[in-house]
Amino acid sequence: MSENQKHRKTRIGVVTSSAMDKSITISVVRKLRHPIYGKFVKKSKKFMAHDEKNECNAGDTVKIVESRPLSKRKRWRLTQILERAK
Repeated sequence: MSENQKHRKTRIGVVTSSAMDKSITISVVRKLRHPIYGKFVKKSKKFMAHDEKNECNAGDTVKIVESRPLSKRKRWRLTQILERAK
């Protein structure tokens, strides 16, 4: 692992769309505790990632890593598929 790759952010999420060529949309969900009420609230954010081999399908759980800007909205790359959709 080179010096540059140590500080790259990684996220784990579910693929919501794979209709584009070499691109996927991932939804990353995290649980936050509400500051006043204490209830856990789900917050989600969408990321667009580069999928070089078009190997992901909707519903797959994947790991993505931060990279240089690849297009207007893509700043992430697919590193591995953790679980295939059933």
